[in-house]
Amino acid sequence: MTDKNETTLDKIVSLAKRRGFVLPGSEIYGGLANSYDYGHLGAELFHNIAKAWWKRFVQRRDDIYGVRGPIIMNPKVWEASGHTKHFADPLIECKICHSRFRQDKEEEVKEHEKSHKEAVTWTEPKNFNQLFKTHIGPVEDEKATVYLRGETAQTMFTDFRSYLDTTRTKIPFGIAQIGKVFRNEITTGNFIFRMREFTIAEFEYFVKPGTDEEIFEELAKEQMKFLVEDLGLKETNLKPVDLSKEELAHYSKRTIDTYFNFPFGWDEITGIANRTDFDLKNHIEASGEDLRYKDPETGEEYIPFVVEPTFGLDRIFLAVLVNAYTEVEARSGKDVTTHETEVVLKLPKSLAPYKVAILPLSKKAELTQPAKELAQKLRKEFMVVYDETQSIGKRYRRQDEIGTPYCLTFDFDSLQDKMVTIRDRDSMAQDRVAIEAVSGYLREHLQ
Repeated sequence: MTDKNETTLDKIVSLAKRRGFVLPGSEIYGGLANSYDYGHLGAELFHNIAKAWWKRFVQRRDDIYGVRGPIIMNPKVWEASGHTKHFADPLIECKICHSRFRQDKEEEVKEHEKSHKEAVTWTEPKNFNQLFKTHIGPVEDEKATVYLRGETAQTMFTDFRSYLDTTRTKIPFGIAQIGKVFRNEITTGNFIFRMREFTIAEFEYFVKPGTDEEIFEELAKEQMKFLVEDLGLKETNLKPVDLSKEELAHYSKRTIDTYFNFPFGWDEITGIANRTDFDLKNHIEASGEDLRYKDPETGEEYIPFVVEPTFGLDRIFLAVLVNAYTEVEARSGKDVTTHETEVVLKLPKSLAPYKVAILPLSKKAELTQPAKELAQKLRKEFMVVYDETQSIGKRYRRQDEIGTPYCLTFDFDSLQDKMVTIRDRDSMAQDRVAIEAVSGYLREHLQ
């Protein structure tokens, strides 16, 4: 899939690093390939995306419960789930430069072949397991071998029986988790899109066999609603892809991946899989525990099927930045910029790192002191940034670039009429609002 987005990845990376959304990890030591830190703005944006996910799929529902599981689990979990055998990608190596690629990433392979003047020959593909191995305790032997989790799902399966007991719930119900996972990817790249350490949000929805296909369709629609309604992603930049049998994971009966139109082409940001009874059945056999469900009304016993919507939060974070990145005709005045265009990050208000910027017109104490007091008052409800450096035009531009929906200017008239000017990021419309009414104004306009 080509069809590349007009916004270049270089522009997104430049903005992210310049403004503190995403920073190189371990930078003072030269960094580590595809290891990044989320800076002060990135941490807020990431938190807001995760919060929006939790609100839709846990808070607003009475049938999905949260869990926070460990990164290191008993290694028998990964043996039973099939990950130690099947969690692998086909690895091939270029015989000229010894670069390694996933054989099934055809576009990356073709691009590499074009980079060589002579014809490229490849080694035979071999399976490369993505699980990270480590050891617990002082002795590094086979008995001490454990794995960093390659997915969050297994916690939900091993806790299935406990949740039936502690929540007193009935099927259908779900268990949700947001957390770090680790995959020893053959190739990484495209900024934060493909990393070896990343965060996913997913839930396992346990259903009666026979109802799984209908529920799969319902949750697929809900997944798309989250991307469009909650995150503001344009539908024209989203594409559901029904995987072929050859592309399915070892546990899946059916999977639909949702692709986003990134600057480097279409690629996956979410997926939904029908895992059938694969996981619970395997854990029953491996552990000897009875994980069947008994219907309290009919007495029928069965192993539940599982529908699993998964969301790659780092990839979604990048998609949100791409979606919001907008270049407009210069609107800050010649004293601010000599460029023909300026960047406005048109983030949904609910996702913006800061909701309002407090900008005193002058550095004089008679303005800065009451402006700081107002900022402190507003911080009880909103994420607020205070900025008194440089001209008001340059400060507006800074806030536009980081997606702040509203800029509040405290001027000399404010001392007399007890009112401030609030500027809208996208329309640039300005309202004169009484200081005592600012909180209510923001509550109303940030909904």
